[in-house]
Amino acid sequence: MRLVTLSAPDDFDAWRDAARGLLADSVPAEDVVWQVGAEAGDLFAAVATPRADPVGPAFKVPRAFLDLARNAILHRDPERFALLYTLLARLRRETGLIEDHADPLVRRLEGLAKHVRRDIHKMRAFLRFREVIDDGTSRYVAWFEPDHHIVRANAAFFVNRFASMHWSILTPEVSLHWDGAALSEGPGAQKSDAPEGDPIEEVWKTYYASIFNPARVKVSAMLKEMPRKYWKNMPETALVPQLLASAQARESGMIAKARDEARTDLGGNSQIAWEALREEAMGCTRCHLYKPATQTVFGQGPVSASIMFVGEQPGDQEDLAGQPFVGPAGQVFDRALGEAGIDRGETYVTNAVKHFKFEPRGRRRIHAKPDAGEIEACRWWIDQEQMLVRPKVTVALGATAARSLFGKVMTIGRERGRALKLPDDGGEAWITVHPSYLLRLPDEAARVSEFARFVEDLKLAKAAAA
Repeated sequence: MRLVTLSAPDDFDAWRDAARGLLADSVPAEDVVWQVGAEAGDLFAAVATPRADPVGPAFKVPRAFLDLARNAILHRDPERFALLYTLLARLRRETGLIEDHADPLVRRLEGLAKHVRRDIHKMRAFLRFREVIDDGTSRYVAWFEPDHHIVRANAAFFVNRFASMHWSILTPEVSLHWDGAALSEGPGAQKSDAPEGDPIEEVWKTYYASIFNPARVKVSAMLKEMPRKYWKNMPETALVPQLLASAQARESGMIAKARDEARTDLGGNSQIAWEALREEAMGCTRCHLYKPATQTVFGQGPVSASIMFVGEQPGDQEDLAGQPFVGPAGQVFDRALGEAGIDRGETYVTNAVKHFKFEPRGRRRIHAKPDAGEIEACRWWIDQEQMLVRPKVTVALGATAARSLFGKVMTIGRERGRALKLPDDGGEAWITVHPSYLLRLPDEAARVSEFARFVEDLKLAKAAAA
């Protein structure tokens, strides 16, 4: 057995030198014990001394491995040194292994590296300096509790960003101090060593409260990106719970007021409120679907409509046109509305999910079904549309729309053909199939039969809205 002792848990250079020597001596990974400082090691292991000039054939390490290793070595996983050495030894035999992301070892190390990168980002995003006056001189102190050994790796970022300040970053393991010219390290600290706050924070909290936009907040995503453990470092997060608690009430009141005014004043207040809502939706980032999509496809139709139709999501043509139900399914929908005696221009048509979810297949974009998280992320918009339009009848076209409206999985076969009550006094609802279902039927007779049944469902909704 060979024992390698590193001076610090993030000492990449020492690990690299030791790995070079071990590889030159052809030491198997299972015969190496790695430890940091005075950690208890293997009593029977011999100390490994890195070679200054390793013997053996030259071995060129892929750049991708070095990038992976520099991040993964900062993880707290005690096996990281051994895992990296194992991968390095395999790379000598399997030169393309680093590109095999399905390999269990590569995948595990990439996972460690990903966690480290997220922790580095969180330190940069959530660390907050507080001003202290020391002998008449301003100094800024911050407290942070990293998940991994990232403090030294992050030092250059804070030196470059806050080069003109004198600052200290305190963490449980190590502290960094910058005097405007040189960076120094100190021992770990405690939370009580950092100041609680300063006058600047009160100004910032007032500003933050004034710009807080609840329409752009997705609580689950916020907690995923900014766990509560970091809230104590940030003055603005003390305001978040009360701002979120009052957000829905404030917005509901605003929309309800606009709707009530529209009922007594036909001058267009309700339309103005809808246009403001649509404009807000154009910048929606409540889930990841906005990234590959061309645009938000919002609802369409008069806000005075007595019937609201809710589909699943925009398709390829809707994504390009920016309008709901204009593709093949839309043509089936329009034909069915005509046979049911419903003027589409007098209805409000929208989708449960506002962005096109797809899988690329060459030049084509193939529809992909929205998942529960994506449906939930868009429920806010559907709720606001319903509050503005206040339709007498809402028709869910397909299972995704039904799940969005009712907040749970609904079975079309069981619920179809009867009036249902939407939650929170949302009015009457009917559930039927999505028009695209009719397009997918392989048998012509089945398509004719199911289309006729679909038309009958629309007639029931029309009668209920009369």
